[in-house]
Amino acid sequence: MEYILSTLTFTGISLIGVLGVYLVTGLTGLFSFGQAAFLAIGAYVSAVLVKTFALSLPLAAVVAMLTGLLAGLMVGIPTVRLRRDYISLVTFGFGEAIIATLNNSTNITGGATGLSGVPQYTNFWAVLATVIICLAIVISYKHSKYGRQCLALRSDELAAKAMGINVERLKLITFLIASVMTSFAGVLYVFYTSYVEPGAFGWVVSAEWTIIVFVGGINSLTGAVAASILLTGLPEMLRFASEWRIVIYCVIVLLIINFRPTGIFGENELSLRRIKQFIKKGAKAA
Repeated sequence: MEYILSTLTFTGISLIGVLGVYLVTGLTGLFSFGQAAFLAIGAYVSAVLVKTFALSLPLAAVVAMLTGLLAGLMVGIPTVRLRRDYISLVTFGFGEAIIATLNNSTNITGGATGLSGVPQYTNFWAVLATVIICLAIVISYKHSKYGRQCLALRSDELAAKAMGINVERLKLITFLIASVMTSFAGVLYVFYTSYVEPGAFGWVVSAEWTIIVFVGGINSLTGAVAASILLTGLPEMLRFASEWRIVIYCVIVLLIINFRPTGIFGENELSLRRIKQFIKKGAKAA
């Protein structure tokens, strides 16, 4: 039971990061390969404040999110005017710069050996509550005026500008929400593992989150959630296969990409209305 809860906890933390990528990539069509850097910012800032400066966890979490917001502003303001491919390069460089900084800050962060001895405050229920709150935020944002503008921006940026949408401002707002959300996921991560090291936040993590969004369906929040649970929990479930588990995992991803290019859910969302319609169709068929 403890192992299952641990797997679900890590899946929930990853899901929060995926929700951040869904906002940036799924709604606006931008590609950020530095989202995992915000996870690192949240983790390291909160851990150092609690462990070294004896701050309370709530205050440390707030400071960590504000730091993530500041970092998002530093990256977002100069990049929102760039083309989408340039944004991916800039965010990739930002992520690598954060990792390099953490590796060389031996006095504060422990350098490449990491930071240990962090108290364990996070549990499964705290992560579950955070996931529910983040889902509510993303759902509300998607169905708001800003969400609809994001979809217009993703489809055709020039047309969105012609319609009077402030494209740069919209990109920045979306990027900042994702940055703060992912930074808080970092707080949950470090206070669950009690240890953090720079290698856990490389660009590969950001790429995995992006793949999850595409596998689930680029415009489907339901798909992002389902794919996150499937692809994050699957490697753990396949531990019995030892070294073959990564091969099985990759084969599943390739099959989905080849036979379902629009993702598992495409642009469909799972809602109470759809569930009721499905049940009614099943009852009529029976």
